Amino acid sequence: MQINFTQQQLAEPAMASSYVELCACLQCDYCTPNCPTYQLMGDEFDSSRGRIHLIKDMLESDCKPDEKTVTHIDQCLSCLACMSTCPSSVHYMHLLDHAREYIEQKHQRPLYDRALRWMLAQLLPYPGRFRLAMRGARLVKPLAFVMPRKIRGMIEYTPDRLPPPSVNEKPQCFPAMGERKRRVALMTGCAQKTLNTDINDATIRILRRHGCEVVVAQDTGCCGALTHHMGKTRESHAAAARNIRAWMKEVNGAGLDAIVINTSGCGTVVKDYAHMFRDGEQAEDAATISRLAKDISELLADIELNHNPMPGLRVAYHATCSLQFGQRIRFTPKRLLKSAGFTVIEPRDSHACCGAGGTYNLLQPEISERLKARKVKALEEGAPDVIAAGNIGCMMQIGSATGLPVVHTVELLDWATGGPMPRALEEYS
Repeated sequence: MQINFTQQQLAEPAMASSYVELCACLQCDYCTPNCPTYQLMGDEFDSSRGRIHLIKDMLESDCKPDEKTVTHIDQCLSCLACMSTCPSSVHYMHLLDHAREYIEQKHQRPLYDRALRWMLAQLLPYPGRFRLAMRGARLVKPLAFVMPRKIRGMIEYTPDRLPPPSVNEKPQCFPAMGERKRRVALMTGCAQKTLNTDINDATIRILRRHGCEVVVAQDTGCCGALTHHMGKTRESHAAAARNIRAWMKEVNGAGLDAIVINTSGCGTVVKDYAHMFRDGEQAEDAATISRLAKDISELLADIELNHNPMPGLRVAYHATCSLQFGQRIRFTPKRLLKSAGFTVIEPRDSHACCGAGGTYNLLQPEISERLKARKVKALEEGAPDVIAAGNIGCMMQIGSATGLPVVHTVELLDWATGGPMPRALEEYS
Protein backbone atom coordinates (compact mmCIF):
# COMPACT_ATOMS: atom_id res chain seq x y z
CA MET A 1 0.00 0.00 0.00
CA GLN A 2 1.57 3.26 -1.16
CA ILE A 3 1.34 6.06 1.40
CA ASN A 4 2.13 9.70 0.72
CA PHE A 5 2.23 11.86 3.84
CA THR A 6 3.87 15.25 3.60
CA GLN A 7 6.74 16.26 5.88
CA GLN A 8 4.40 18.77 7.48
CA GLN A 9 1.92 15.98 8.30
CA LEU A 10 4.68 13.75 9.67
CA ALA A 11 5.78 16.54 12.01
CA GLU A 12 2.52 15.99 13.92
CA PRO A 13 3.01 13.13 16.46
CA ALA A 14 -0.42 11.54 15.89
CA MET A 15 0.06 11.55 12.12
CA ALA A 16 3.57 10.15 12.45
CA SER A 17 2.28 7.34 14.67
CA SER A 18 -0.51 6.48 12.21
CA TYR A 19 1.96 6.58 9.32
CA VAL A 20 4.04 3.88 11.02
CA GLU A 21 0.97 1.65 11.45
CA LEU A 22 -0.20 2.22 7.88
CA CYS A 23 3.23 1.35 6.52
CA ALA A 24 3.21 -1.88 8.52
CA CYS A 25 -0.12 -3.02 7.03
CA LEU A 26 0.41 -5.64 4.30
CA GLN A 27 -3.24 -5.56 3.14
CA CYS A 28 -2.94 -9.36 3.33
CA ASP A 29 -6.55 -10.06 4.38
CA TYR A 30 -5.63 -12.27 7.37
CA CYS A 31 -7.69 -10.00 9.61
CA THR A 32 -10.87 -9.89 7.53
CA PRO A 33 -12.41 -13.27 8.55
CA ASN A 34 -12.22 -12.24 12.24
CA CYS A 35 -14.08 -8.94 11.76
CA PRO A 36 -17.64 -9.20 13.18
CA THR A 37 -19.10 -6.42 11.03
CA TYR A 38 -17.64 -7.95 7.87
CA GLN A 39 -19.13 -11.30 8.86
CA LEU A 40 -22.55 -9.69 9.16
CA MET A 41 -22.53 -7.35 6.17
CA GLY A 42 -19.95 -8.74 3.76
CA ASP A 43 -18.77 -5.26 2.75
CA GLU A 44 -15.01 -4.88 2.31
CA PHE A 45 -15.21 -1.41 3.87
CA ASP A 46 -16.81 -2.92 6.96
CA SER A 47 -13.69 -5.01 7.52
CA SER A 48 -10.53 -3.91 9.29
CA ARG A 49 -8.56 -4.03 6.05
CA GLY A 50 -11.13 -1.89 4.26
CA ARG A 51 -11.25 0.60 7.10
CA ILE A 52 -7.46 0.90 7.12
CA HIS A 53 -7.64 1.83 3.44
CA LEU A 54 -10.30 4.46 4.18
CA ILE A 55 -8.24 5.84 7.09
CA LYS A 56 -5.17 6.04 4.87
CA ASP A 57 -7.03 8.02 2.21
CA MET A 58 -8.64 10.31 4.81
CA LEU A 59 -5.43 11.16 6.65
CA GLU A 60 -3.34 11.40 3.50
CA SER A 61 -5.69 13.90 1.86
CA ASP A 62 -5.90 15.97 5.07
CA CYS A 63 -9.41 17.11 4.17
CA LYS A 64 -12.90 16.76 5.59
CA PRO A 65 -13.96 13.11 5.87
CA ASP A 66 -16.71 12.03 3.48
CA GLU A 67 -19.91 10.33 4.61
CA LYS A 68 -18.79 6.91 3.37
CA THR A 69 -15.64 6.98 5.47
CA VAL A 70 -17.44 8.24 8.57
CA THR A 71 -20.15 5.60 8.25
CA HIS A 72 -17.73 2.68 8.01
CA ILE A 73 -15.48 3.98 10.79
CA ASP A 74 -18.53 4.51 13.03
CA GLN A 75 -19.63 0.92 12.34
CA CYS A 76 -16.37 -0.49 13.70
CA LEU A 77 -16.84 -2.17 17.10
CA SER A 78 -13.26 -1.58 18.28
CA CYS A 79 -13.28 -5.28 19.22
CA LEU A 80 -9.63 -5.56 18.05
CA ALA A 81 -10.09 -9.16 16.87
CA CYS A 82 -8.16 -8.13 13.77
CA MET A 83 -5.04 -7.53 15.87
CA SER A 84 -4.97 -11.17 16.97
CA THR A 85 -4.19 -12.44 13.46
CA CYS A 86 -2.15 -9.58 11.98
CA PRO A 87 1.24 -10.96 10.82
CA SER A 88 2.86 -7.51 10.89
CA SER A 89 1.43 -6.47 14.30
CA VAL A 90 -0.41 -3.37 13.10
CA HIS A 91 -1.77 -1.57 16.16
CA TYR A 92 -5.25 -1.08 14.75
CA MET A 93 -6.54 0.39 18.02
CA HIS A 94 -4.17 3.36 17.83
CA LEU A 95 -4.97 3.87 14.16
CA LEU A 96 -8.72 3.78 14.76
CA ASP A 97 -8.52 6.10 17.78
CA HIS A 98 -6.65 8.67 15.68
CA ALA A 99 -9.20 8.34 12.88
CA ARG A 100 -12.07 8.96 15.26
CA GLU A 101 -10.34 11.98 16.74
CA TYR A 102 -9.76 13.31 13.21
CA ILE A 103 -13.42 12.80 12.30
CA GLU A 104 -14.59 14.48 15.49
CA GLN A 105 -12.47 17.53 14.70
CA LYS A 106 -13.15 17.87 10.97
CA HIS A 107 -16.56 16.34 10.28
CA GLN A 108 -19.87 18.10 10.93
CA ARG A 109 -22.33 15.42 12.01
CA PRO A 110 -26.10 15.94 11.73
CA LEU A 111 -27.54 17.83 14.68
CA TYR A 112 -29.27 14.75 16.09
CA ASP A 113 -26.05 12.71 16.12
CA ARG A 114 -24.07 15.56 17.66
CA ALA A 115 -26.67 15.98 20.40
CA LEU A 116 -26.76 12.23 21.10
CA ARG A 117 -22.98 11.96 21.38
CA TRP A 118 -22.81 15.06 23.56
CA MET A 119 -25.47 13.61 25.87
CA LEU A 120 -23.62 10.30 26.23
CA ALA A 121 -20.36 12.12 26.99
CA GLN A 122 -22.11 14.22 29.64
CA LEU A 123 -23.92 11.32 31.33
CA LEU A 124 -22.11 7.98 31.18
CA PRO A 125 -18.78 8.99 32.79
CA TYR A 126 -20.55 10.61 35.78
CA PRO A 127 -22.27 8.14 38.14
CA GLY A 128 -24.52 10.73 39.76
CA ARG A 129 -25.81 12.10 36.46
CA PHE A 130 -26.09 8.63 34.99
CA ARG A 131 -28.15 7.39 37.93
CA LEU A 132 -30.58 10.30 37.54
CA ALA A 133 -30.83 9.62 33.81
CA MET A 134 -31.59 5.94 34.47
CA ARG A 135 -34.35 6.88 36.90
CA GLY A 136 -35.87 9.21 34.32
CA ALA A 137 -35.59 6.57 31.61
CA ARG A 138 -37.49 4.07 33.74
CA LEU A 139 -40.39 6.50 34.03
CA VAL A 140 -40.77 6.87 30.25
CA LYS A 141 -40.03 3.21 29.42
CA PRO A 142 -43.72 2.41 28.68
CA LEU A 143 -43.61 5.07 25.92
CA ALA A 144 -40.35 3.86 24.35
CA PHE A 145 -42.14 2.35 21.34
CA VAL A 146 -43.04 5.82 19.97
CA MET A 147 -39.49 7.21 20.24
CA PRO A 148 -36.76 7.34 17.56
CA ARG A 149 -34.84 4.07 17.10
CA LYS A 150 -31.65 5.08 18.93
CA ILE A 151 -33.48 6.75 21.81
CA ARG A 152 -35.82 3.77 22.06
CA GLY A 153 -32.83 1.45 22.29
CA MET A 154 -31.37 3.46 25.16
CA ILE A 155 -34.66 3.49 27.06
CA GLU A 156 -35.21 -0.24 26.59
CA TYR A 157 -31.63 -0.88 27.74
CA THR A 158 -32.44 0.67 31.12
CA PRO A 159 -32.62 -1.98 33.87
CA ASP A 160 -35.86 -2.26 35.82
CA ARG A 161 -33.97 -1.90 39.09
CA LEU A 162 -30.84 -0.01 40.10
CA PRO A 163 -28.81 -0.94 43.18
CA PRO A 164 -28.28 1.76 45.81
CA PRO A 165 -24.79 3.33 45.82
CA SER A 166 -22.22 1.20 47.63
CA VAL A 167 -20.36 2.75 50.56
CA ASN A 168 -17.32 0.74 49.47
CA GLU A 169 -16.84 2.90 46.39
CA LYS A 170 -16.07 6.08 48.30
CA PRO A 171 -12.38 7.07 48.71
CA GLN A 172 -11.01 4.98 51.59
CA CYS A 173 -8.58 2.23 52.52
CA PHE A 174 -9.59 -1.37 53.30
CA PRO A 175 -7.01 -3.21 55.43
CA ALA A 176 -5.91 -6.70 54.49
CA MET A 177 -7.28 -9.56 56.55
CA GLY A 178 -4.28 -11.10 58.25
CA GLU A 179 -0.78 -10.38 57.00
CA ARG A 180 -0.57 -7.67 54.35
CA LYS A 181 1.14 -9.05 51.26
CA ARG A 182 0.20 -6.39 48.71
CA ARG A 183 -1.13 -2.85 48.55
CA VAL A 184 -3.37 -2.21 45.54
CA ALA A 185 -5.60 0.55 44.24
CA LEU A 186 -9.04 -0.39 42.93
CA MET A 187 -10.50 1.50 40.01
CA THR A 188 -14.22 1.64 40.84
CA GLY A 189 -15.27 2.95 37.42
CA CYS A 190 -18.20 5.13 36.41
CA ALA A 191 -21.17 3.42 34.68
CA GLN A 192 -20.47 0.21 36.60
CA LYS A 193 -21.01 2.04 39.93
CA THR A 194 -24.54 2.84 38.78
CA LEU A 195 -25.47 -0.44 37.11
CA ASN A 196 -23.90 -3.08 39.36
CA THR A 197 -22.27 -2.44 42.74
CA ASP A 198 -21.74 -6.17 43.46
CA ILE A 199 -18.65 -6.35 41.24
CA ASN A 200 -16.55 -3.88 43.22
CA ASP A 201 -17.83 -5.30 46.52
CA ALA A 202 -16.78 -8.83 45.50
CA THR A 203 -13.40 -7.55 44.29
CA ILE A 204 -12.68 -5.85 47.61
CA ARG A 205 -13.72 -8.93 49.62
CA ILE A 206 -11.61 -11.45 47.72
CA LEU A 207 -8.54 -9.22 47.69
CA ARG A 208 -8.74 -8.46 51.41
CA ARG A 209 -9.16 -12.15 52.30
CA HIS A 210 -5.98 -12.91 50.35
CA GLY A 211 -3.70 -10.37 51.99
CA CYS A 212 -4.29 -7.24 49.91
CA GLU A 213 -4.76 -3.79 51.35
CA VAL A 214 -7.20 -2.13 48.95
CA VAL A 215 -7.31 1.63 48.49
CA VAL A 216 -9.95 3.59 46.59
CA ALA A 217 -7.96 6.70 45.76
CA GLN A 218 -9.35 10.21 46.13
CA ASP A 219 -10.29 12.00 42.89
CA THR A 220 -10.35 8.96 40.59
CA GLY A 221 -13.22 8.54 38.18
CA CYS A 222 -13.95 7.49 34.60
CA CYS A 223 -10.91 6.09 32.80
CA GLY A 224 -11.77 8.14 29.70
CA ALA A 225 -12.67 5.18 27.46
CA LEU A 226 -16.23 6.26 26.72
CA THR A 227 -15.21 9.64 25.31
CA HIS A 228 -11.91 8.35 23.90
CA HIS A 229 -13.71 5.98 21.53
CA MET A 230 -16.00 8.78 20.35
CA GLY A 231 -12.97 10.84 19.32
CA LYS A 232 -13.46 13.38 22.11
CA THR A 233 -9.78 13.58 23.02
CA ARG A 234 -9.95 16.65 25.23
CA GLU A 235 -12.50 15.04 27.55
CA SER A 236 -10.87 11.60 27.57
CA HIS A 237 -7.38 12.95 28.28
CA ALA A 238 -8.71 15.16 31.07
CA ALA A 239 -10.29 12.12 32.75
CA ALA A 240 -7.14 10.04 32.28
CA ALA A 241 -4.87 12.83 33.58
CA ARG A 242 -6.97 13.13 36.73
CA ASN A 243 -6.61 9.40 37.40
CA ILE A 244 -2.87 9.49 36.77
CA ARG A 245 -2.41 12.31 39.30
CA ALA A 246 -4.58 10.53 41.89
CA TRP A 247 -2.83 7.17 41.58
CA MET A 248 0.64 8.73 41.52
CA LYS A 249 -0.11 10.24 44.94
CA GLU A 250 -0.56 6.68 46.21
CA VAL A 251 2.53 5.45 44.36
CA ASN A 252 4.65 8.24 45.85
CA GLY A 253 3.02 7.85 49.27
CA ALA A 254 2.50 4.40 50.76
CA GLY A 255 3.23 2.76 47.38
CA LEU A 256 1.22 0.46 45.12
CA ASP A 257 1.88 -3.06 43.88
CA ALA A 258 -0.91 -2.86 41.32
CA ILE A 259 -3.89 -0.88 40.08
CA VAL A 260 -6.73 -3.40 39.89
CA ILE A 261 -9.38 -2.98 37.20
CA ASN A 262 -12.44 -5.22 36.97
CA THR A 263 -13.93 -3.72 33.81
CA SER A 264 -11.88 -4.97 30.89
CA GLY A 265 -12.85 -2.10 28.59
CA CYS A 266 -11.41 0.33 31.13
CA GLY A 267 -8.34 -1.82 31.66
CA THR A 268 -7.47 -1.74 27.97
CA VAL A 269 -7.49 2.06 27.99
CA VAL A 270 -5.63 2.49 31.30
CA LYS A 271 -2.91 0.18 30.02
CA ASP A 272 -2.71 2.49 27.00
CA TYR A 273 -2.19 5.67 29.04
CA ALA A 274 1.53 5.44 28.25
CA HIS A 275 0.73 5.81 24.55
CA MET A 276 -1.93 8.47 25.06
CA PHE A 277 0.47 10.71 27.03
CA ARG A 278 3.70 9.71 25.29
CA ASP A 279 4.54 13.26 24.19
CA GLY A 280 3.31 15.22 27.22
CA GLU A 281 4.50 16.30 30.62
CA GLN A 282 2.81 13.29 32.24
CA ALA A 283 4.58 10.76 30.00
CA GLU A 284 6.66 9.20 32.79
CA ASP A 285 3.78 9.06 35.26
CA ALA A 286 1.44 7.66 32.59
CA ALA A 287 3.95 4.91 31.82
CA THR A 288 4.11 4.04 35.52
CA ILE A 289 0.32 3.77 35.75
CA SER A 290 0.11 1.64 32.59
CA ARG A 291 2.75 -0.69 34.02
CA LEU A 292 0.87 -1.07 37.32
CA ALA A 293 -2.55 -1.63 35.74
CA LYS A 294 -3.81 -5.22 36.11
CA ASP A 295 -7.07 -6.89 35.26
CA ILE A 296 -8.50 -8.54 38.37
CA SER A 297 -7.95 -11.97 36.78
CA GLU A 298 -4.24 -11.21 36.30
CA LEU A 299 -3.78 -10.34 39.95
CA LEU A 300 -5.79 -13.30 41.24
CA ALA A 301 -3.70 -15.62 39.08
CA ASP A 302 -0.63 -14.45 41.05
CA ILE A 303 -2.33 -15.24 44.37
CA GLU A 304 -2.80 -18.71 45.82
CA LEU A 305 -6.57 -18.64 46.29
CA ASN A 306 -8.11 -20.48 49.22
CA HIS A 307 -10.95 -22.40 47.58
CA ASN A 308 -13.94 -23.95 49.31
CA PRO A 309 -15.41 -27.13 47.79
CA MET A 310 -17.82 -25.97 45.09
CA PRO A 311 -20.51 -27.81 43.13
CA GLY A 312 -19.76 -28.28 39.43
CA LEU A 313 -21.85 -25.30 38.38
CA ARG A 314 -21.90 -25.03 34.59
CA VAL A 315 -20.46 -21.64 33.64
CA ALA A 316 -20.59 -20.34 30.07
CA TYR A 317 -17.60 -18.02 29.91
CA HIS A 318 -17.92 -15.01 27.60
CA ALA A 319 -14.45 -13.84 26.60
CA THR A 320 -14.82 -10.07 26.29
CA CYS A 321 -13.07 -8.51 23.30
CA SER A 322 -11.26 -5.93 25.41
CA LEU A 323 -9.79 -8.70 27.58
CA GLN A 324 -8.85 -11.34 25.00
CA PHE A 325 -7.78 -8.95 22.23
CA GLY A 326 -7.18 -5.57 23.89
CA GLN A 327 -5.19 -7.00 26.82
CA ARG A 328 -4.24 -10.41 25.37
CA ILE A 329 -5.69 -12.23 28.41
CA ARG A 330 -7.39 -15.30 26.98
CA PHE A 331 -6.93 -18.29 29.27
CA THR A 332 -6.41 -16.88 32.77
CA PRO A 333 -10.09 -16.31 33.74
CA LYS A 334 -11.06 -19.79 32.53
CA ARG A 335 -8.21 -21.40 34.46
CA LEU A 336 -9.26 -19.56 37.61
CA LEU A 337 -12.87 -20.72 37.27
CA LYS A 338 -11.84 -24.32 36.62
CA SER A 339 -9.48 -24.29 39.60
CA ALA A 340 -12.36 -23.09 41.77
CA GLY A 341 -14.42 -26.15 40.84
CA PHE A 342 -16.70 -24.70 38.17
CA THR A 343 -17.39 -26.53 34.92
CA VAL A 344 -16.43 -24.02 32.25
CA ILE A 345 -18.25 -24.16 28.93
CA GLU A 346 -16.62 -22.39 26.00
CA PRO A 347 -19.16 -21.39 23.34
CA ARG A 348 -18.50 -21.85 19.65
CA ASP A 349 -16.89 -18.78 18.09
CA SER A 350 -15.65 -17.73 21.51
CA HIS A 351 -13.82 -14.85 19.84
CA ALA A 352 -17.10 -13.36 18.53
CA CYS A 353 -18.19 -9.97 19.89
CA CYS A 354 -21.48 -9.53 21.78
CA GLY A 355 -22.07 -6.12 20.19
CA ALA A 356 -21.78 -3.98 23.33
CA GLY A 357 -18.61 -2.10 22.37
CA GLY A 358 -18.77 0.69 24.97
CA THR A 359 -21.38 3.03 23.47
CA TYR A 360 -21.67 0.99 20.26
CA ASN A 361 -24.97 -0.64 21.25
CA LEU A 362 -26.41 2.85 21.78
CA LEU A 363 -25.00 4.43 18.61
CA GLN A 364 -25.33 1.42 16.26
CA PRO A 365 -28.34 -0.47 17.67
CA GLU A 366 -29.25 -2.47 14.54
CA ILE A 367 -25.82 -4.08 14.11
CA SER A 368 -25.46 -4.50 17.86
CA GLU A 369 -28.76 -6.39 18.13
CA ARG A 370 -27.70 -8.87 15.45
CA LEU A 371 -24.37 -9.52 17.16
CA LYS A 372 -26.06 -9.89 20.52
CA ALA A 373 -28.54 -12.46 19.24
CA ARG A 374 -25.71 -14.50 17.73
CA LYS A 375 -23.63 -14.40 20.91
CA VAL A 376 -26.49 -15.24 23.28
CA LYS A 377 -27.50 -18.20 21.12
CA ALA A 378 -23.94 -19.53 21.24
CA LEU A 379 -23.70 -19.07 25.02
CA GLU A 380 -27.03 -20.80 25.69
CA GLU A 381 -26.28 -23.80 23.45
CA GLY A 382 -24.14 -25.42 26.15
CA ALA A 383 -27.05 -25.42 28.64
CA PRO A 384 -25.13 -23.46 31.31
CA ASP A 385 -26.38 -22.57 34.78
CA VAL A 386 -24.82 -19.11 34.60
CA ILE A 387 -22.95 -16.84 32.18
CA ALA A 388 -19.76 -15.13 33.35
CA ALA A 389 -17.90 -12.19 31.81
CA GLY A 390 -15.31 -9.63 32.82
CA ASN A 391 -16.88 -6.39 31.60
CA ILE A 392 -20.05 -4.60 32.75
CA GLY A 393 -21.03 -3.51 29.23
CA CYS A 394 -20.96 -7.10 27.96
CA MET A 395 -22.85 -8.28 31.05
CA MET A 396 -25.64 -5.75 30.45
CA GLN A 397 -25.75 -6.51 26.73
CA ILE A 398 -26.00 -10.28 27.17
CA GLY A 399 -28.29 -10.00 30.19
CA SER A 400 -30.83 -8.06 28.15
CA ALA A 401 -31.38 -11.05 25.86
CA THR A 402 -31.20 -14.13 28.11
CA GLY A 403 -33.12 -15.50 31.05
CA LEU A 404 -29.94 -16.94 32.55
CA PRO A 405 -28.13 -15.12 35.36
CA VAL A 406 -25.12 -13.10 34.16
CA VAL A 407 -22.35 -12.41 36.66
CA HIS A 408 -18.81 -11.09 36.73
CA THR A 409 -16.04 -13.69 36.92
CA VAL A 410 -14.82 -12.16 40.20
CA GLU A 411 -18.24 -12.72 41.81
CA LEU A 412 -17.94 -16.47 41.22
CA LEU A 413 -14.34 -16.54 42.46
CA ASP A 414 -15.30 -14.53 45.55
CA TRP A 415 -18.08 -17.05 46.27
CA ALA A 416 -15.69 -19.97 45.77
CA THR A 417 -13.22 -18.52 48.27
CA GLY A 418 -15.58 -17.74 51.12
CA GLY A 419 -17.73 -14.85 49.90
CA PRO A 420 -21.52 -14.83 49.47
CA MET A 421 -23.34 -16.38 46.56
CA PRO A 422 -23.67 -13.82 43.74
CA ARG A 423 -26.95 -11.95 44.05
CA ALA A 424 -27.91 -12.78 40.45
CA LEU A 425 -27.67 -16.49 41.27
CA GLU A 426 -29.70 -16.09 44.45
CA GLU A 427 -32.47 -14.30 42.55
CA TYR A 428 -32.42 -16.87 39.76
CA SER A 429 -32.64 -19.85 42.12
